[in-house]
Amino acid sequence: MATTTVKSTYALDVETVRALEDVARGWGVSKSEALRRAIRAARRESAAVAPDALAALDTLQRSLALKGRAASGWETKARAARRAASLRRESR
Repeated sequence: MATTTVKSTYALDVETVRALEDVARGWGVSKSEALRRAIRAARRESAAVAPDALAALDTLQRSLALKGRAASGWETKARAARRAASLRRESR
């Protein structure tokens, strides 16, 4: 059965390309296959961490005990802080 592939272009720094080439050579596979394997491994690892991260977020949110106006005020301040941080990054 044929595998469907999608050709994509990504910009990688020189160090990452060299690391990818080293890994591919060590595994005896193409750079594309090495990249596929690395992405799958990263997805498995992040899936294993996600429940812990979500539990930590739930605990944090409960500890704040924000309701009504206090929650709305916190939300407004948090959004403003994220926008300000984003604007600083984009202006560089």
